[in-house]
Amino acid sequence: MRILVHDYSGHPFQAQLSRELARRGHDVVHSTCTAYVSGKGDLVSDTPGLRFVTIGDGTALRKQAYFRRLRQETLLGFELARQVRREKPDVAMLSNLPIPVLVVAAVLRRMGVPWVLWHQDVTAVALRNFAAADVARAMGVAARVFGAGEKWAAHRAAAIVVIAESFVRVHEEWGTAGKVTVIPNWAPLDEIVPVERANAWSAEHGLDGVRTVLYSGTLGLKHNPVLLVRLAERLRQEGAPVRLVVVNDGPAVPVLREAAAARGVELTLLPFQPYARLPEVLGSGDVLVVLLAADAGEFSVPSKTLSYLCAGRPVLGLMPADNLAAHLLRQAGSAVFAPEESSLDEACAWVREVLADPARAEALGKESRALAEREFALEDCASRFEDILRSVHLTSAR
Repeated sequence: MRILVHDYSGHPFQAQLSRELARRGHDVVHSTCTAYVSGKGDLVSDTPGLRFVTIGDGTALRKQAYFRRLRQETLLGFELARQVRREKPDVAMLSNLPIPVLVVAAVLRRMGVPWVLWHQDVTAVALRNFAAADVARAMGVAARVFGAGEKWAAHRAAAIVVIAESFVRVHEEWGTAGKVTVIPNWAPLDEIVPVERANAWSAEHGLDGVRTVLYSGTLGLKHNPVLLVRLAERLRQEGAPVRLVVVNDGPAVPVLREAAAARGVELTLLPFQPYARLPEVLGSGDVLVVLLAADAGEFSVPSKTLSYLCAGRPVLGLMPADNLAAHLLRQAGSAVFAPEESSLDEACAWVREVLADPARAEALGKESRALAEREFALEDCASRFEDILRSVHLTSAR
């Protein structure tokens, strides 16, 4: 088959899937968006039958400029549709698309190209929750408009892959559950590997011999970045000073910088690092932290958790207890607490115990990696995706 996979974000495991599909003899075009700023995977082709392409002119999305962003994302949707028309795939799979891009791309079937929705986040539920919490009143209107668009696109997809069972309920409400398959996300075991705590990257950034609490990844509306600063502040107050290391580009950066300065927290704040150095970045954290807001658990599974497990480090999850990622962390022996300031006493106590007991920290890291190796086998995931794509293609060709 000739397959086009568009992952708007350019994340590691989607690119790994495209490589595996190409190794199985398919002609694969993997498309990403240059406008979306995040940590990227390995987007250089080293596999026969695989080609990487992009949409966007490199101008970053201004996430807080809503009307400008809406226009930009709509234009990106048209650009993606033109790209699909040029590439002429037998089947397309779309992942991580903002609703304006997704709605425009949903006209693909009119071009004779069946497509699969790889549903990573239920945006309509997210916006509805944020509006209810008064994060932004305008989101109440956006939730209704985008919700209608997301539902419309789901009805036009030939098949839908969701990343957790909790997403199925939304598709039952939309009347699209009959074409849903649940395939949890994973992380590339052969690309994100455990490394020594003292490594070249930690030395470059003055982190050798410094106890660190590290966060690497996106920080957006689903997160409360000040909670990271409060965690580090509480650890210092309780006699366990740490360096807070945050690897991120985006609107959380000035918030973190201001909060750390106000509270006297030692902060190393760095932009997203080259993907090839991600093992060193994660290996430089004595404890890795993942954040997810209480009302985000049903529509999002933070993929950074999966990378953390591959890196073989102790992980602190400040997130809803019923989230799929929280379940994985508990399996690995790491800790999960509610994403609220009232949980920081327990969270700090756990971090202090890990920092004070190198043998325990090592054991937690080994169990993290062991769990990743048990759960993230690429072969089975790739076969399931291949079966879905083949079925969609054959049904369309009849």
